[in-house]
Order: sequence, then C-alpha cells, then structure tokens
Amino acid sequence: MKQIILILIYLSAIVMANLAVAKFGTSVVLIVGFVLIGLDLTVRDYLHEIWEEYLWANMAALIVCGSIITFALNRGAGQVALASVLAFFSAAFIDTIVYHLLGKRSFLIRVNGSNVFSSFADSSIFLTVAFGSFMPALIFAQFAVKLWGGFMWSLLLRKFREKQ
Repeated sequence: MKQIILILIYLSAIVMANLAVAKFGTSVVLIVGFVLIGLDLTVRDYLHEIWEEYLWANMAALIVCGSIITFALNRGAGQVALASVLAFFSAAFIDTIVYHLLGKRSFLIRVNGSNVFSSFADSSIFLTVAFGSFMPALIFAQFAVKLWGGFMWSLLLRKFREKQ
C-alpha cells in the first residue's frame, strides 16, 4: 500500500509541476521546485529502497508516465514534458549513484546528499530545455529551493517511514 501511495504522490507532483510551468512559465519555477520537485526528489529516494532490484525499470516507467500524462492533459506542454523527462532521467541517474555511494548512512544523509547533485542536474537541464535558453541565475535559485524543499520533505517522509 505504501508503494502505491508513493507512486501516486510522485506522479501527481510531476504532472502538477509540469502543467504549472507550462501555464505560468518561469514565474512559478521556484515555487514548483520547492514544493513539488523537492517532494519528487525525496520520494524517489524512498522508492529506491523499496525497488532495489527493479529500480531502473520502475523509475523509467514513472518518469515517462509523468511526461505522457502531462502531454495528454495539455498538448501545449510538449516542450515542458520533454524537458521533464530529460531532466528527471539525468537527475535519477546521478541520484541513484550518490544515494548508493552513501551506503549505510542515515536516510536523511542519503536523501539530502544525493539531492545536492540530482537537484543541480534537474534544474540545469529542465530550465534550459523547457525555455530554450541557459539561465544561470534561475538555475541556481531553483537548485537552492529544490534542496531546501527536499530537506523539508525528507523530514516528513522520515516520520512516514518510521510509522511503517
């Protein structure tokens, strides 16, 4: 049951983030980064623990589904959906490596340590592809809010994990 809840949270956050950015552009990327992408980065790490054996196939399916749902709900969000899938694949790859390198450390250390690297990749790729230009100040700002949002969500998810 917890796996289904996490999957629904992950997909809902991706789709809401993509649709918000498609509709409102750069004016919402910091809010979306803090609330929704910080959540996704943290939920992804929780799913890493659950899906150890089939991690790559399952994460790839989630990432692609998020972009397909986005496009199905708003055909005008094609560029954002493409940016999302590229950014999430890159971030997931980096996140998985760092998360596993952090080994037996606490959940908070692994999640937030891996988020440092995956947040930067996600911000750089997503913003550049979605808006067609390299925006260093916005990339850095979104990177910072994703880290902060991911940290806040990791504290809440730690409580959720402890209750299981």
